[in-house]
Amino acid sequence: MFSALLGVVAAAGCLALAWHVYVLWMAETAFRTESASVSKEMEELTAERDKLDRFFSEPENAKLDERASFINAIIDAKSFNWTNMFMDLEKILPIGVHVISIEPKQVNGQASVKLTIGAASDEAKGKFLHALEQSNVFSHLQLINVRPPSRQTAGDQVELELTVIYSRA
Repeated sequence: MFSALLGVVAAAGCLALAWHVYVLWMAETAFRTESASVSKEMEELTAERDKLDRFFSEPENAKLDERASFINAIIDAKSFNWTNMFMDLEKILPIGVHVISIEPKQVNGQASVKLTIGAASDEAKGKFLHALEQSNVFSHLQLINVRPPSRQTAGDQVELELTVIYSRA
């Protein structure tokens, strides 16, 4: 009786092991099929990318890319919101400081603004620079030049040339 029971247990163990091997084999087959499908899709996408690279590297298409970049730059320049920028600048402009010139440019999708500012005193200049640094719409302040006034403007003792990034969230 013990040997019969042992035979049944051994047969059940072999059957369980065989089932486990079968399940693993089916999973591996499914994995290999999926892997082959993904590899084929990658090859097709790589071939398509190469074809597009060749297409866009042709001289007439490269000119189209340059033209599109130029047109996008014009659109970006026209979309610059002067009213908001002047309102934000007015909020931080201390007494004794005035704007001489403003030149906005789109740089990496951001509005970079070159400002030339006239200041009546070093104190007014300092207040303006501090206000720019504390502003939440003007950032990345870079002072380019500090010089005596280039033209006779009433009351200016110093001119500042600087760039800032303007971003109104």
